[in-house]
Amino acid sequence: MTLEILTSDALGDLRHGFFTRRGGASSGVFEGLNCGPGSSDQSEAVAINRARVAKAMQVEPEALLTLHQVHSADVIHVREIPIGPRPRADAMVTTTPGLALGALSADCQPVLFGDAKAGVIGAAHAGWKGALNGVLEATLHAMTDLGARDIVAVIGPAISQRAYEVGPEFFDMFYADDADNARFFTNGEGDRYLFDLPSYGLHRLRSAGVAHAEWTRHCTYSDEDRFYSYRRSLHRKEADYGRLIASIRL
Repeated sequence: MTLEILTSDALGDLRHGFFTRRGGASSGVFEGLNCGPGSSDQSEAVAINRARVAKAMQVEPEALLTLHQVHSADVIHVREIPIGPRPRADAMVTTTPGLALGALSADCQPVLFGDAKAGVIGAAHAGWKGALNGVLEATLHAMTDLGARDIVAVIGPAISQRAYEVGPEFFDMFYADDADNARFFTNGEGDRYLFDLPSYGLHRLRSAGVAHAEWTRHCTYSDEDRFYSYRRSLHRKEADYGRLIASIRL
């Protein structure tokens, strides 16, 4: 099966892709294109999957970069292929051609950034914690420090509001940060709420000055054939789950 790669016209000529799980070598609960080296999948299968993504991005496998993601607001400026363990952070920026920046996800928002004219790109992993703590703004700031001025941001496949049930303490945390955040919640059953993570991400991006920000409108939880989902794996009491990859390069 060939790879399925979702793209956005907003990123123009920048080579990029939000890869679905189709076309990979993994099996079992990881069936498909699991690109997460932190998963319990067979390392050989993950390596094959990442090599297929690298080929699609037209880079060598070692130039497909991902981080040890920790739900932080930390951003790494990548100048060359790093040596040693993956840095603990949740976003990367670069002006170096030939490096494919990657973000891994399985319900959280993978966000690709680009200013083609300035030659600056970024990739971020933004779950609720990272978004609340400012990883999107931190990525934008790191890009402007490198000369970006007209940044486009695209949120890839992520969990949609209809599938993202949270408790009252979750609502209270967002409300305490900003009372206007109440608009990203609707009532669920009992004392539960449904949280709109992609809309919250778009709000943070636009409030930070991004002229064009969009979501691909793909729900990871609801489309099992195409996407991995951490929450779906929890509901099924599965031992682990695959990680999708989004990538961009100059």
